[in-house]
Amino acid sequence: MNVCREEFPVTITELAVEKALSERTDDKAHLRLALQGGGCSGLQYKLDFDTETYDGDWVVEISGLRVVIDGHSATLLRGATLDYTSELMSSGFKFINPGAKRQCGCGSSFSY
Repeated sequence: MNVCREEFPVTITELAVEKALSERTDDKAHLRLALQGGGCSGLQYKLDFDTETYDGDWVVEISGLRVVIDGHSATLLRGATLDYTSELMSSGFKFINPGAKRQCGCGSSFSY
């Protein structure tokens, strides 16, 4: 398990941290970032609260929120940013992923 903030592959904005902390119902749970197959473009972003960590996970704590990402997802999301947007028509967590070659119109899936 890697635990160095400077090396953590995804940047998480303070707004995303604040929103995740407000939605967390178990103080022992961490925010898990992951990718899974699916969506219009092949890969979908996945956010869950979890209490387990596994070999190969990257872990960082930011302002009281522990964030975990598995090694495979970390490789594909390196350089991405997790933000939270609150707009009139939609609100939610949003990945800004400069490594994505193609992204679906709604922004929930992408391909390399």
